[in-house]
Amino acid sequence: MERVQFQQEQMLAELKDLVQKGLFTQNEVKQIMQKRTAFETALVRRIPKKSDFLRYATYEMSLEALRRKRAERLKLPKGPPSVSDYALVRRQFQIFERALKKFKGDVGLWIQYIQVAKKEGARALVGRITARALQLHPSVPALYVLAASHELEHLSPTAARALLQRGIRLNSDSVEMWREYVKMELNFIESLRRRWSVLGIDVKGKAKEAGKAKDSKRRHPVGSGEESGLDEDASAREDGMEVDGEEELGEDEAARRQIMEGAIVKAVISNAVKALPKIELFTSLHELISTYPSPPSLRESLLVHLHGLLRDTLPSHPGAIKLAAMRHLAPDASGEALVDALRGANDTLSDAVRTSSGEAREGAANVYSEFLEEWCGKDIDDSLKAYLITSLHLLIQQLHYPIPPALLSAHIRLLVRHQALFGADLLPSKVNNPEKILRVSRKYTTRAPTNAAVWLARLEAEKQFAQSDDVQRAWQEARGKVEGAGLEDVWLWGLRAPSSQDARSRPGSAARPASPGAELEDDNGAAAEVEQLEPLLSECKRLREPAAAGAVHEVLLMRYAAASHRALLHQIARGAHHANLPRPRPRAHAQQQRQHGKNNHDDDGDGESESENTGAPQTPAEARLARVRRLGTAHAPSARVWAEVFRQESAGTAPGRPGPGADGDAEGDARVLRAVYEFWRQADGVAATGAWAAWLLGSGRAQEAVAVVGRARSVLGERAGAEVERRWQAALSLDAAAEGGAGESQSGEEGGAVEADAEVAGVVSP
Repeated sequence: MERVQFQQEQMLAELKDLVQKGLFTQNEVKQIMQKRTAFETALVRRIPKKSDFLRYATYEMSLEALRRKRAERLKLPKGPPSVSDYALVRRQFQIFERALKKFKGDVGLWIQYIQVAKKEGARALVGRITARALQLHPSVPALYVLAASHELEHLSPTAARALLQRGIRLNSDSVEMWREYVKMELNFIESLRRRWSVLGIDVKGKAKEAGKAKDSKRRHPVGSGEESGLDEDASAREDGMEVDGEEELGEDEAARRQIMEGAIVKAVISNAVKALPKIELFTSLHELISTYPSPPSLRESLLVHLHGLLRDTLPSHPGAIKLAAMRHLAPDASGEALVDALRGANDTLSDAVRTSSGEAREGAANVYSEFLEEWCGKDIDDSLKAYLITSLHLLIQQLHYPIPPALLSAHIRLLVRHQALFGADLLPSKVNNPEKILRVSRKYTTRAPTNAAVWLARLEAEKQFAQSDDVQRAWQEARGKVEGAGLEDVWLWGLRAPSSQDARSRPGSAARPASPGAELEDDNGAAAEVEQLEPLLSECKRLREPAAAGAVHEVLLMRYAAASHRALLHQIARGAHHANLPRPRPRAHAQQQRQHGKNNHDDDGDGESESENTGAPQTPAEARLARVRRLGTAHAPSARVWAEVFRQESAGTAPGRPGPGADGDAEGDARVLRAVYEFWRQADGVAATGAWAAWLLGSGRAQEAVAVVGRARSVLGERAGAEVERRWQAALSLDAAAEGGAGESQSGEEGGAVEADAEVAGVVSP
């Protein structure tokens, strides 16, 4: 506490000055002192937190903003600066300095400090901060960019260039560094162009003046008339000096011309491509050069140089093909320019697909399909969209087998999406009505029988143009034939989309009242989805590849868990409104039922309650428990599925949140979540133990949570137990932070008038 008292003593002079100037009252100064004391006490704890420093700095920033607003409103007379004029800003810097002593490795904290110093106009301090930050973090490109931008803002391009070159030497694989270096050189050329324009320096003009001077000397030659008697050697020396001057002038003009034509920028681009030959670099530089406000001739020259390097470096890369094709296709193009650019890009991409083979053709086909779908989705003329679709149709007819599946799927999607809009006039005759589109889509699935994208496109065509029975048969056929990537999407295609109630049941979502009709619809939809998923869960086990079967089973089971959860929510809600679900039975009656079950040897082996087996009415907790046990015994969920089930069941146990546990049955919640934990820890002991201990801690069962964590090393092993303890410490920190925030907000409500005033300093009326 001695350090806190020392900081308090340092505040006295500035607070006294604030009162003397009339900017704050005595009561407000007392509240400022109390608030600062609380912050200082938090900073001297054994293990300080970065959030404490940031909250303290934010408070001081708000206080300084309020001081400036009040000083402006009171129109204080100008005089020599006093301690209160700079003390609050100085305190902000001191807080960041203290924070960086504890968290030197936090790059974000360094950047925040630099931004605050820039905001306050501390130019020299910004330079010192960036120098220190670069010494500790030489491999962070953002720091070099900040430092270079600071130098450029203060008209020091040489220092900015040196900083960026140093950053590039240490981070030659950073696209951001090379982009900023090229941008700085472009800025340098633009500044030179404007400066020379103001000074009247013109390369061509200088050449003309030199030519005029030469002609004048020819009209008045040396040695004519009365001067014929001068020394011939002197005349020869003058001629030699004239030649040297003209050569120097010509060299200067050539150097200026090369600079203005982008010689420096071209050299930087060439070095960047040698150091980092990646499509991301070319894309970033193309975007920069295209959008930078340079003269059109310079922009075109740089783009020609960049795309020449692109052709030499990445001749067959799909991204390079797309970038080269769309070079002249500007987003704001219109009219004849748009038509010509779109035709050129389409021809370039289609030729790339025709002339390539193997993996290169697949990549070019993917790029071409993306290009077609992107531009057909834009607000352009229908005839242009029809032209693009027709070009794709003709390309597919011209290609030899095998045809890239990306082209087939894109063709089906575009036809389905635009058939009603275009009609039979704009589309090719073979695909200008629904029957022909269906025929083509079915033909394409025979050409690519195992590709998920082609089957999904066909299913959308069947859904829009065919009968429901045909749709179901096509979906069943797709589930049996598709292999590889996208298999899960095919299996999930025919399922009902998650309802709004599912979104409302997720943690963090606000409870929105729904109409009875909407609730009934969600209820029926959830039950129907459960009935639809059960046979699919059995069917997916017959897949030939075990890995594919496991992945599909997990995805389906995630949907099954969500659907059964929604159905149970509606069942519990109906029971609460219509008394269909009784209250929990007395303990004596429950014991009699269990004893009756033992006498009758009623043990089904799955651990479900007697009420479920006999059909007796269930309490909400018993219904939830039965659902969990049914999932665990019938479907063997993975760790990911159990994590989702735990989230679903724990979502309603917090106060004020809707869910299965919102009925106030704390013991029932614990039974359900314990059952989930027992199943879950068999698949992932670390995650299950951490989540179960965190829930116990949040539910006020700290002793049980400590016992669970304490048994982790003996049950799970040394390494897993250490990971559980680490997660437990994180949960304790979050819980302590939540309690501290609640206490802080309560104290702020009691007497935080100054804090509230400071937070709204930006809107104080003058």
